[in-house]
Amino acid sequence: MKKGISLLVVLLISCFAFADVKSIKIEEDNAIANLTRSDNIPEESVAGVTDNYFEGYLQALVDMHYYEYRVIVIVKDHNVWLANLTKNKVLAKSIIAFLKDVPGVKDVKVLDGVPPKEIARREEYVARPHLNGIWFPQQTELFQPLIASPRQVIYSIGYRGGDKVVGRTAVAVSMGDDFPLFRWLDVLGGGDMQLGIEAGIWSVFNMKVKGDNRNGGTELFNTDYYVGIPLTYMKNQWSYRLRVYHISSHLGDEFMVNHPDYATVPLRVNPSFESLDFFFSYQASDIFRLYAGGGIILHSDDSFPMDRFYVEYGAEARFWGTRIYYHKLYGNFFAGAHLRNWQVLHWDYDGTYVFGYEWSKLQGVGRKIRIFGEYHHGFSLEGQFFKKRTTYGSIKVAYGF
Repeated sequence: MKKGISLLVVLLISCFAFADVKSIKIEEDNAIANLTRSDNIPEESVAGVTDNYFEGYLQALVDMHYYEYRVIVIVKDHNVWLANLTKNKVLAKSIIAFLKDVPGVKDVKVLDGVPPKEIARREEYVARPHLNGIWFPQQTELFQPLIASPRQVIYSIGYRGGDKVVGRTAVAVSMGDDFPLFRWLDVLGGGDMQLGIEAGIWSVFNMKVKGDNRNGGTELFNTDYYVGIPLTYMKNQWSYRLRVYHISSHLGDEFMVNHPDYATVPLRVNPSFESLDFFFSYQASDIFRLYAGGGIILHSDDSFPMDRFYVEYGAEARFWGTRIYYHKLYGNFFAGAHLRNWQVLHWDYDGTYVFGYEWSKLQGVGRKIRIFGEYHHGFSLEGQFFKKRTTYGSIKVAYGF
C-alpha cells in the first residue's frame, strides 16, 4: 500500500512539472474552467466585427466540430444564443464550453427551439435535410471509457512494480480501440444510440526473470486477446452499454521456454470465454461520474471452467481544469476507482485505483492522452493466473477516448 501511495505522490509532482500550464479560475456554478482561445484568435480581430459576421463565423466553427446536431447560432451584441441544441447534456456542455472559449463572446445562453423571428431568416438552414444518423462518428463516445478499469480498450504502456504473479519488475502493454460504426440521433425518447466494434490485446513482460532464463533478456509472460460488439445509448446524464465479447488468453513463448512444465497438460490451460454484460453510467455533475454493471459468462473453455456471474462498479472525478497555452490543449486532473466481484473468485473484493492528468484538443470530448499512477489490489488479470492474488503499483501512459 505504501508503494502505491508513493507512486501517486511522485506522479502528482511530475504532472505539475510536465504540464507547462497556467491554472485559471474555475466557475463556481458549474466547475468548468474559464478557458480562452486568445492565443489562437487575437481578441482584436473580432472586437469590431458586426453581429452578422460574428454569427456566421461561430456557426462555421460549430458546424465544423458538431455538424450532425444542426445547432443554430444567434448573435446579438456579441452575446450568443444557441437554438436547436442537442438534448445530450454532455455534448451540449461541450458545445457551450467550446463557444465560451472563443474571443469576443460575451455570454452563451440556450434557447428552447428556434425563435419565430429567426425562422424566416434561417429557413434554409433550419429546413436542411435532417440526419437520422451518421456513419463512423469521431468526436466522442456515448458510453465514456472506464478509466480505472485494467481491461479498458486503449493504447497504453506502463511500468509495474511489486506484482507477485508476473514478476516484481514488469512492463504492461495494451493496444486496442473502439471503432464506432453508426450512430442513430434523437431516438428512444430523445437520446443517441451507437453500434460499434472493439478489439484489443493486453500483454505483460517480466523484466527481471529469476531462476532459469534460457534465452536471456525479458520474458513475455502472457497475452490476452479481446473482441467485442458494444451497443451504447446516451440521454442527458445517463448512458448505457450492452456488450457481447470474447476473451482468450495465451502464455508467452519465453515463459513456456523457461517453465517447460507449463507447456504440457494439465498446467497449460485455455482460459477463454464469451460473455454478455450491461452497464449504466450517471454523470452526477461536471466533476463526478458513477457507474455499475453486471454480466453473465455464456461459455468458457472446458480446461478453465468459470462460474457465470460478475458485477463491476466504480467512480471517476475530473477537476482543476487548466489551459496549456503553449500546446493549445485542455487539461484535467482525474481520479478513479474500479471495483469488481466475480463468482469465479468467490465474490471476493478486487480493486484498481488511478490518479493522473489528461490532455485533449476539445474540452470534454474526443481522444485524450493520459499519464497516471495505478494501484491494484486483489487478483491477477493475466490469463490462467486469474485466480491468484496480487498487489502492484504502476506508472502508465495511455491514449484513447
